[in-house]
Amino acid sequence: MARVTVEDCIDKVENRFELVLLAGHRARQISSGAEITIDRDNDKNPVVALREIADETLSPGDLKEDLIHSLQKHVEVDEPESDLPEEAVLPEVPEPAPVIADTPDRAEPEVAFDRMSEEELLAGIEGLVPPEKSDDF
Repeated sequence: MARVTVEDCIDKVENRFELVLLAGHRARQISSGAEITIDRDNDKNPVVALREIADETLSPGDLKEDLIHSLQKHVEVDEPESDLPEEAVLPEVPEPAPVIADTPDRAEPEVAFDRMSEEELLAGIEGLVPPEKSDDF
């Protein structure tokens, strides 16, 4: 095949926009070092990607799945389901007894935050001394 046109690929991928997405994704894969499935014939990566789609050396469905996985930020992992009933999987945990803060042995300490005015902060920053420069650096 000397030239690849959209008409060569459109019977494999019916939507032209999807064809562009798949071919672009495949061209990026080739650029990052993926093996090509046809002879390069001195063609650039987008043309090679279109030729692979037109020659059906790659499945458009597989390319679409790979494109989706490459765009996902959070991939769900399918974990095998347990054969046990749901009640047997999670044991019941008794609720903890409520904490009564009125008793002296259970009193929670109060949290105090240091407060500093803007003037005190500026005075502290002005009092900082930069490290001395040495000839070693």
